[in-house]
Amino acid sequence: MWMLLLGMLLFGTIGGIIYLSSRFAKFSLIQKAAKRRKWVRFVLGLACVLAVTLSTGAAFGAINGELCILHLVFFWLVCDGIGKLAGRKRKGSRENGPDVPDYVGTSKEKGVPRYYAGAFALGITVAYLACGWFFAHHVSRTAYTLATEKDVGSLRIVQIADSHVGNTFSGEGFLTHVQAIQSEHPDIVVITGDYVDDDTSKEDMVAACEALGTLETTYGVYYAFGNHDKGYYGSEYRGYSGDDLVAELKKNNVAVLQDETVLLGDGFCLIGRQDRSESQQGGRTSMEELVENLDAGTYSIVLDHQPHDYDAQAAVGVDLVLSGHTHGGQLFPFNHMGEWLGLDDKTYGLEQRGGTNFIVTSGISNWAIQFKTGCKAEYVVIDVKGNLL
Repeated sequence: MWMLLLGMLLFGTIGGIIYLSSRFAKFSLIQKAAKRRKWVRFVLGLACVLAVTLSTGAAFGAINGELCILHLVFFWLVCDGIGKLAGRKRKGSRENGPDVPDYVGTSKEKGVPRYYAGAFALGITVAYLACGWFFAHHVSRTAYTLATEKDVGSLRIVQIADSHVGNTFSGEGFLTHVQAIQSEHPDIVVITGDYVDDDTSKEDMVAACEALGTLETTYGVYYAFGNHDKGYYGSEYRGYSGDDLVAELKKNNVAVLQDETVLLGDGFCLIGRQDRSESQQGGRTSMEELVENLDAGTYSIVLDHQPHDYDAQAAVGVDLVLSGHTHGGQLFPFNHMGEWLGLDDKTYGLEQRGGTNFIVTSGISNWAIQFKTGCKAEYVVIDVKGNLL
């Protein structure tokens, strides 16, 4: 499937470059320079596309540069379509009434074409991706309040996921977000996976763990693995292993839960799961086994990076499941692609199944992609209120 998607992406990119080259060739400056020679117009248009591709790639990286080009193709197609429709309407208006000024499409002044659709496409793309950059690099606060009839007290949870340290902030930059989390006065802080990835340097990993070590909470800081944390390319690639990450977290008073249960005060317990990727190797404990010794009156909170086991979790009656992984869908209009393909049970937000609440965060950062056009970067504050208040 991934090879098919990559093939479609490559095909779309090549087609997009050809299309954009023909569109850039419509601008008046290029038409003047080409002096009616079509092949020169196309070459100059291609040079413009390559300049945009190389400059965005240099600024944001190859993946993000390609993403910018694909967005430009989309908006240009839309603006071209609107321009053609507007042109037909203008033609009809001119046949039946006074002249109508050109606002979209191509108009002429002194024999030189003006390509408004292209100008609009460029402006809209820049504005749209600027908003996406802002939503990816400015972390928001998202809050939920959950009530339970169980005889437990209250608990303030702060959840983060998908920090992918080194992408939108460095290890030292992470400290700013930790300070914002501290200002929430949490009883517990939980990290639901993908804290680091293959591109996170050892220096950034260590600095980020030290930032977590500054947190002061009632019950501590807890971490569960995501699919990226142990690294796909081996410890030689990034300079440390999954075990090195665990050691650094523990050194900074972060408890690492790998299919383990921890009892907290006031009637709460925490269950940290191995990532779903471990189940493919037979290394993940089932939900039935994880809850078999729990008291029914305990309010159970599950940390599970990938939101993919909702039926089993609802069936055993856990109270709250916290996940990340989806990045909130990342890019509009493909936000719910994971659900459409059956990879995720939910993309973002709060859902209830039976007596179980499920929350999926869009994450505090991103993996590789520098834009969020379908969601925003966030940390999550969850206030659980029981009957003992």
